[in-house]
Amino acid sequence: MAELPRSTPKELTSYYDQKLRWRECGVSGFQCATMKAPLNYDKPDAGDVKLAVSRKRATGKPRGGDAVGAGAKGGGAPKAGARDRKAGNQRLGSLLVNPGGPGGSAIGYLQAYAALGYPEAVRARYDMVAIDPRGVARSEPVTCMNDRQMDTYTQTDITPDDRRETDQLAASYKKFAKGCAQRSGKVLGHVSTVETARDMDILRAALGDEKLTYVGASYGTFLGATYAGLFPDRVGRLVLDGAMDPSLTSREMNRDQTEGFETAFQSFARDCVRERDCPLGTKSAADAGKRLKKFFATLDRAPVPAGDGPGGGGRKLGEALATTGVIAAMYDEAAWPELRDALTSAMKAKDGSALLALSDSYYERDGDGTYSNLMFANAAVNCLDLPPSFSSPDDVRKSLPDFEKASPVFGEGLAWSALNCTYWPVKATGKPQRIEAKGAAPIIVTGTTRDPATPYRWAQALASQLSSGRLLTYEGDGHTAYGRGSDCVDATINTYLLKGRAPKTDKRCK
Repeated sequence: MAELPRSTPKELTSYYDQKLRWRECGVSGFQCATMKAPLNYDKPDAGDVKLAVSRKRATGKPRGGDAVGAGAKGGGAPKAGARDRKAGNQRLGSLLVNPGGPGGSAIGYLQAYAALGYPEAVRARYDMVAIDPRGVARSEPVTCMNDRQMDTYTQTDITPDDRRETDQLAASYKKFAKGCAQRSGKVLGHVSTVETARDMDILRAALGDEKLTYVGASYGTFLGATYAGLFPDRVGRLVLDGAMDPSLTSREMNRDQTEGFETAFQSFARDCVRERDCPLGTKSAADAGKRLKKFFATLDRAPVPAGDGPGGGGRKLGEALATTGVIAAMYDEAAWPELRDALTSAMKAKDGSALLALSDSYYERDGDGTYSNLMFANAAVNCLDLPPSFSSPDDVRKSLPDFEKASPVFGEGLAWSALNCTYWPVKATGKPQRIEAKGAAPIIVTGTTRDPATPYRWAQALASQLSSGRLLTYEGDGHTAYGRGSDCVDATINTYLLKGRAPKTDKRCK
């Protein structure tokens, strides 16, 4: 990745010098502002995008007045180790957070969790800050379909049995892409990860921080690594949790993730079959997978009712929604009991409402049938960042054996799901590449050994690519590791954020 010049280009000076106008907003104690960035960094005079920013001020007393994080220019953040008269209360600047996606609202994450769920010591010394990336939530969101159309889209058969069903799936992807082009033409070609990383640097300057302190999860690790590659000299303390590997093609990434969900499912299945009431039997994890695959096939032929109450809306649970519901529960082992109950209801009582609720959580569909723009932004960013996985439906069919080897349960459906970018109306601007970020300060890269969405080897790969990467391994289940119950992981990251001390070598936690 080409490193950007250390000095600010003249044509971008007005963006870097802007002062954010903060106002009280949302939940008590939060402030919001709007930041401007160029729509097209190659043509800064072609117009702006307006990006939503939120923060919650550090709870400890600031060092040197109120300059840090208040829009002051230059290096407002104190150097690591600077002391306030009251030990432990020194202000360390801003901590930018991103929950991933792509398409997840960072402001929603900040206000619902990070500003309260992060350790008190971290919140005392950092302003907790979030910016919704361009095209996401409050920042000129990409829009592709109305809610009724999305209901239809999410129920589309993702395991076509013949040419007619294949054509229907392709038509669904084409309709989605056409809707994005019609409704979001202005921003659709400018929501890449590189552009969002450059927006983060403008925000860093507007907050008055000399260097960026950042915690990114899942896709947020790709965003953080991209920032490091572009601005290695501006890297402060970066935590990349649930890491992605930027050197992979889109097809490789989808195939690896398919294997990741299989790994997570096998872990769930081993836990389930130990229980007498496991809906997938009590024989073995392999047998449980066969039973689930058979159940999916049954739903493909005959969906089950999902109720008319809140969230149901008269929809039925078919194979596509059921698959999404199971996948949603793979992200957090705390959801396994809920998944067991949902499968029991769907398989034995022919009631798909609980599994449908899990699917709706994945799509961010509210009980009134309203969708967030998560899936629109997700496709827009992914399809712009990398060339498509497949060139045609025939290309998918040729790859099915490889995907089904990666996951007998999910392989077929996930292979066909990767066809969506084939029909995207904007040509990809990115490509796979190693990110080394030579000269950057130490960066912690975290990987969970049975992570479903970002397989562990991706963290290994990113940590080895980054010239200053330190791999922090968590032996466990679920997606990401920080703040999920490992004292070892949390202590390592908290020490890094608060004292600037990264592990000297790779570290392993259980």
